[in-house]
Amino acid sequence: MLAQLQPLHKHLLNDYQQDFPLSPTPYRDIAEQLGVSEDEVLHAFEELSAQRMISRIGPVIAPNSIGSSALVAMAVPEHDLARVAELVSAYPEVNHNYERENRFNLWFVAVADDEAQLGMVIAEIETRSGYPAMTLPMLADYFINLGFEMNLHD
Repeated sequence: MLAQLQPLHKHLLNDYQQDFPLSPTPYRDIAEQLGVSEDEVLHAFEELSAQRMISRIGPVIAPNSIGSSALVAMAVPEHDLARVAELVSAYPEVNHNYERENRFNLWFVAVADDEAQLGMVIAEIETRSGYPAMTLPMLADYFINLGFEMNLHD
């Protein structure tokens, strides 16, 4: 699939993971930097999203610096894991989830305006999924750079 990417797709995937323009017109800014139209940039991002090469465009904000956040773990039987992962991913308060090889095999980060809303979201996930969730408090803050050099340029 990577070989089929157009040069614009490759630039968007590689060059704007960490240096996305912070302006009222970020897509126009990207277009100007790459020498294409804003519509071309928007269309390319739509294609990358449709191909599931990107899931979202947005900031990474330090936990609990704005609102309330939590790392949550669930023990979900293998036969039901895909359904519960899809349910969890549908919540706008969940910015990502992932499978782990552990009894607690579904992990996700949830963010809300405050502790009360966060608790309501997690409780609703428990009710709708049919499985309990373990909310893990942050004891220490670690920064992991999630940008990856993908060597996609022609």
